[in-house]
Amino acid sequence: MTEHVDDSLVPGDELLFLALGGAGEIGMNLNLYGTRGRWLMVDLGITFGDDQTPGVDVVVPDPAFIAGQRERLDGLVLTHAHEDHIGAVPYLWPQLRCPLYATPFTAEILRAKLAEAGLADEAPVTVVPLSGAFEVGAFQIELLTLTHSIPEPNAVVIRTPFGTVLHTGDWKFDPDPLVGGAADMEGLARLGEEGVLAMCCDSTNVFQHGASGSESKLREHLIEIVGRFETRVAVTSFASNIARIETMHAAAKANGRRAVLVGRSLTRMAEAARRTGYLSPEIELLDDTQARDLPRRETLLICTGSQGEPRGALARIAAQNHPSVKLEAGDAVIFSSKIIPGNERAIYRVINRLARHGVTVVSERTDFVHVSGHPARDELVRMYQLVRPRIAVPVHGEARHLAEQARLAHECQVAEAPVVENGQVLRLAPGRAAIAGRVTSGRLAVDGGRLVPAEGEMLRERRRMMFNGGAVASLVIGPDRGLATEPRVSLLGLVEGPQDTALLSDVAAEVRAAYERLPAEDRGDDAKVREAARLAVRRTINAVSGRRPVTEIHLVRL
Repeated sequence: MTEHVDDSLVPGDELLFLALGGAGEIGMNLNLYGTRGRWLMVDLGITFGDDQTPGVDVVVPDPAFIAGQRERLDGLVLTHAHEDHIGAVPYLWPQLRCPLYATPFTAEILRAKLAEAGLADEAPVTVVPLSGAFEVGAFQIELLTLTHSIPEPNAVVIRTPFGTVLHTGDWKFDPDPLVGGAADMEGLARLGEEGVLAMCCDSTNVFQHGASGSESKLREHLIEIVGRFETRVAVTSFASNIARIETMHAAAKANGRRAVLVGRSLTRMAEAARRTGYLSPEIELLDDTQARDLPRRETLLICTGSQGEPRGALARIAAQNHPSVKLEAGDAVIFSSKIIPGNERAIYRVINRLARHGVTVVSERTDFVHVSGHPARDELVRMYQLVRPRIAVPVHGEARHLAEQARLAHECQVAEAPVVENGQVLRLAPGRAAIAGRVTSGRLAVDGGRLVPAEGEMLRERRRMMFNGGAVASLVIGPDRGLATEPRVSLLGLVEGPQDTALLSDVAAEVRAAYERLPAEDRGDDAKVREAARLAVRRTINAVSGRRPVTEIHLVRL
């Protein structure tokens, strides 16, 4: 049964949770908490385009529901600086116009994004210290430091008249982090003693047994792997992983090499880390132009593009069109990252290009080259033991991840573990947790400088054209309602050279025949003429190719 959509919903004497992104998917996080007429937003991120959004690189959550109530939105608290948590702010803030709250490193990254979007002077960013406590309208907020694959990952403690919520953000328990402090286990235990109504928790690695692993253990292995090679070595990882940049610098130094940053996002992250004290000035990182004159044996390239992104540095290097960097036979590339589901084809495309040039590839399939920034099962169990929430709300995962974490929460003696999807309003209190309604949710595609519905007609038509091609037929109708010329037909993605001219003639002939079969009175009706011609085009092409092209009919009346 379809739930009724109520975009006028205003929180009453209750505590509500609502995800408009990130529940049922990994990425595009947008979370709302509501009580007594007010809303708090936690994170506002992006996801990336795929074959369902041709021509689109960035997709953001549809904020229509909360944008319609922006006078009730007290603020947006950002847990950390990953794109799937802050990347949508420059695109969607103009619809929200609310205060922004972030710790120093996240604020540094966010301000650069806002400046690029021309919003630096409009969007207010309040910098909150680590472990800070502050008010956002009706909500009392405290930050608890956790560990992740980027500096300053924060869990958000939200205190309300109906109880306390812990929103974990992305996290892990790294006992020996290389950048930033260890997780605030004492703070989590204290919170558990105080009593926690609900915990909204990262579900990414719920199927992975054990623990996610420590960055310090990985450093030893990467130093050894780099030492295996006597030629140029490139390493690709997530640009935001400052600890990994430090690790690769250490690997370069231990093996008599110089570390070189290749890719604009890496350079930006490193600069932000230096400004906020997370990257020592003593760590020397060259740029790609300085790498040109380095001997192959003395070079360690740190590249963007670990997920096969076409614009990433590694994809350009593999295609041999990077302006400064070239890899040759005998060189090596280390993929120090996880293959994110959905990116396999793009990654293997890059790997195959490297292989054709005689480059050795080292990845997670062959070596220990990466540790995740998300909690595995043992860490999740430990979090439940510390926090002891009455309600567990799995987020940051696909449907299978959310369902599995709900099962794990019950095993950990959590009383309630509702599984919700984007758009479902969950009442956390008073009483038992229950779905209280549904509001508008969805995705918007960033298409050039505009936002369009990801499931709208424009992208549906692009998808149809991608798989079925396109056809345009033009008819010129004289004053006597006869055809003044033969119909003109153009086919897109449906013909292969001169041998298909017969198809064009056949389509034109069928369009003429369809027009001439129309009763005289219908020939004066543009809608009926267009429909007859459209059906003739599609029927003829379908008979030959099995395709049903996107078809446009142009009419000219003399």
